[in-house]
Amino acid sequence: MKYYFVYILTNKSNKVLYTGVTNNIQRRYWEHKNGLHDGFTRQYKVNKLVYIEKYEDVREAIKMEKYIKGKTRKFKVGLIEKTNPDWVDFGCKLK
Repeated sequence: MKYYFVYILTNKSNKVLYTGVTNNIQRRYWEHKNGLHDGFTRQYKVNKLVYIEKYEDVREAIKMEKYIKGKTRKFKVGLIEKTNPDWVDFGCKLK
């Protein structure tokens, strides 16, 4: 079975938030951690994985990503803090 992941990354100081979707969260985390893509996440050093949701349907994952992106920072912080109140980097726990 293939899974899709909606995720939120932040920077070291937890000031910048980035929402994305991928079918390989381990690879995507590694890419962000190593600054492999030009753009926003590299510019702002956004590489700390603080939120993950898993989906079986890619359409649902994309729908959720767009929904989260359209929400306020307050909403996103609430989402993160429900499952990760200490803003721990989940990337080190990926297998």
